[in-house]
Amino acid sequence: MKVTERDVAYVADLANLELTRQERERMLRDLNSILDYIDCLNELDTTQIQPMAQVSSQDATTPGFAGASREDVLEGLRKSLPHEVALANAPVTDGTFFEVPKVIER
Repeated sequence: MKVTERDVAYVADLANLELTRQERERMLRDLNSILDYIDCLNELDTTQIQPMAQVSSQDATTPGFAGASREDVLEGLRKSLPHEVALANAPVTDGTFFEVPKVIER
């Protein structure tokens, strides 16, 4: 299944993106290139390959995964930042919440 210009325009609209003609053409080319590569991968014979239960090891001894998982801690048993201290670091606050500028216009 190929991605069409209409598909790119539809997804860009859903994401509230304003793409130029060149950006839409590039996105169309890139997405179709990805799908073509997936088609190539689908042609591989994987009947002799054992399925993996996990794609990665979370063993703490594996380089890059040290501390990847942690022990669950019940809320209330762990100290958290006091509300007043957190708000003291805010550039703008109403006294209770952080105030941030509106970023989505529609």
